[in-house]
Amino acid sequence: VQLAESGGALVQPGGSLRLSCAASGFNFDDYVIGWFRQAPGKEREFVGSISWNSGNTYYAESVKGRFTISRDNAKNTMYLQMNSLKPEDTAVYYCTSVVAGTTSPFGSWGQGTQVTVSS
Repeated sequence: VQLAESGGALVQPGGSLRLSCAASGFNFDDYVIGWFRQAPGKEREFVGSISWNSGNTYYAESVKGRFTISRDNAKNTMYLQMNSLKPEDTAVYYCTSVVAGTTSPFGSWGQGTQVTVSS
């Protein structure tokens, strides 16, 4: 199982960014998958998740209305569109499988991608 996050960058407050998560080594479209993030000195936290058929998405309150998760099962890729970014969104972002109906991760972690929101 391999997960590879990409797309992180330095962006100004109020800006936008799109992250990608490329998966391989498992049946991608069988799983709920999601995004997590870890800011310096803090524990890793749930950002959002998407069901196998994209029919259901779920977001942490801190990102609801600003972030959108999507997936393309044909490409084994998930995306995180981040708008109206705030300095508190600064973190390393990770993708992984999520236990259905929960915010609990399971399975492998990728190397993460750094998002820095700063002027």
